[in-house]
Amino acid sequence: MAHRAQSKVKLVRTLIISLVPIGLLTGFYLWPEQKLPEGLTANKLVVNKSERRLQLWSNNKLIKTYKISLGGNPEGHKEKQGDSRTPEGLYYINDKNPNSQFHLNLGISYPNAQDKMKTSNPGGDIKIHGLKNGNGWIGKFQRLLDWTDGCIAVTNSEIEELYEAVPIGTPIQINP
Repeated sequence: MAHRAQSKVKLVRTLIISLVPIGLLTGFYLWPEQKLPEGLTANKLVVNKSERRLQLWSNNKLIKTYKISLGGNPEGHKEKQGDSRTPEGLYYINDKNPNSQFHLNLGISYPNAQDKMKTSNPGGDIKIHGLKNGNGWIGKFQRLLDWTDGCIAVTNSEIEELYEAVPIGTPIQINP
C-alpha cells in the first residue's frame, strides 16, 4: 500500500514539474503589454544593444522601452554586408514600408558617410521590423534569440505602434 501511495505522489510531482514551465511560458506569451497613448509622436529612439532594449522618447521623456532581438552576431559595429551585426552610431528613420516581408518596417539611414569611408561594402537595408510574414504567431518568443541579419526586431503589435508613432526623420542612437 505504501508503495502505491509513493507512486501516486511521484506521478503528481512529475505532472506538476512538467506543467509549471508550460504555464509560465503561456503566461509570458499572453501577458498584455502596455500600449502607447493614441496620437503620440516620438522625437527620438535609443537602442542599447547589450541590454536588448529600444527606448521611445517623446517630448524628451522616455515613454516606453521595447525588448528587441538583434543580428545573429550582435557585438560590435557593423563592418560589412553579411556580418549579421547591427550598426552603432547616430542614424535617422528614413523610410516606412507597409509592404515589408517582416510585417512592417522602419528604415534606418545606415550606412552613413562614416560607415562608407570604413569599408567598400558596408551593406544596408537595416530596419526596425516585426516578424516575417506568416510567423506572427511566434510573438514575444522572438525575443529569446538574436535572429536577424543585423536589423532590430520587435513583435508585430510593437512594430505597428512604432510605425504609427515614429515619423521619418526621427533620430535613432544605437549604442553598444
